Amino acid sequence: MPEDPFLTNLIGGWAGSCQTWFEPGVLADTSEVTGTFSLLLGGRMIRHTYEGMLCGEQRFGEAWLARNAVTGEYQASWIDNHHMNFAVMFSVGQATEQGCSVLGSYDTHQGQPWGWRTDYELQGDDRLIITAYNIPPGGEPAKAIELVYGRVAAV
Repeated sequence: MPEDPFLTNLIGGWAGSCQTWFEPGVLADTSEVTGTFSLLLGGRMIRHTYEGMLCGEQRFGEAWLARNAVTGEYQASWIDNHHMNFAVMFSVGQATEQGCSVLGSYDTHQGQPWGWRTDYELQGDDRLIITAYNIPPGGEPAKAIELVYGRVAAV
């Protein structure tokens, strides 16, 4: 098992809803989502796989999460068939009171990369909120995704 209590507590099956914003303050979609957090590489990290719908199209992806034993930082990699399309996002961040917050960036055809912050917040043992923010170059974060999970099964 990962030595990090936050990561260990994520292991299992989850279901809930995901809201998506493509522009600040304008909700574009709300849909159901299911996910699983499982051990990876003998418990050195965890893998989050998920699937659902987004604007009537199938959405699926995964993230790998670890806590660097040397620096204490959380690290994540993320792929998904919609938001990341043909790239992998790498993010790094710190522990928060109820989880962690990691920051990465992604390339656009507009020149400068945009930032993407993902906050993981475990509320008790059975509620997980994953909120991601789009950050334009030189701009303020705007909510892009809010996934609210409830635990459905232990693994």
